[in-house]
Amino acid sequence: MSAPRWNEFGTRDELAAGLAARVADTLRAAIARRGAAFLAVSGGTTPGRFFAALSKEKLDWNKVAVTLVDERFVPESSPRSNAALAKSSLLQNEATAARFAPLFHEASSVEQGADLADANLRSLPWPLDAAILGMGGDGHTASFFPDAQGLDTLLDPASSRLVMPVHSENAGEARLTLTLPALVNAGLVVVHIEGAEKRSVIEAALAAEKALPIRTVVDRSPRAADIYWAP
Repeated sequence: MSAPRWNEFGTRDELAAGLAARVADTLRAAIARRGAAFLAVSGGTTPGRFFAALSKEKLDWNKVAVTLVDERFVPESSPRSNAALAKSSLLQNEATAARFAPLFHEASSVEQGADLADANLRSLPWPLDAAILGMGGDGHTASFFPDAQGLDTLLDPASSRLVMPVHSENAGEARLTLTLPALVNAGLVVVHIEGAEKRSVIEAALAAEKALPIRTVVDRSPRAADIYWAP
């Protein structure tokens, strides 16, 4: 376990440009090393600027696979779909050539959907080269909500699963999430946050005796995680 590295920027546009350059360099290095690259990104409103900046980076996008760190159990036609956000904001410009692997699949239950997503992702070039995470005001990241049913199983570092279902009252609807080992074994693990409130949350989480999910992810990363922040 290593303390996370803080990367602070004066503006959110500067953060987006800096993070996009870092991720693009990571993907280029992976392509040069193994002929392919694999990226997982978060949803929500925070990554919009970052997605736009990354989509314009010049690299061999046809050798890049993109998935999500988590997803609501909703189709892409839903305004709450993370896949729809990624397609409209990230998989544009230079990045249109990337392969996108969604987590949501039509299924009778989120459990069955998680099984389908797990099987679908196994053909991709693991481990992740970069996992770009967000964080909620309650200290959740990916869909590791503090009140999630079976949270210990979701955060099991020895899990053989890639994707698991999530049930949480605070989540709004059932979700799908990459498991802890699928995320923290990425070559680059980033927590992307903005604003004073979220900085206070993560600082408190990192200092608390009782670990919130965000701290568990940071603590369990074999390589020091990076926190990218702007006011």
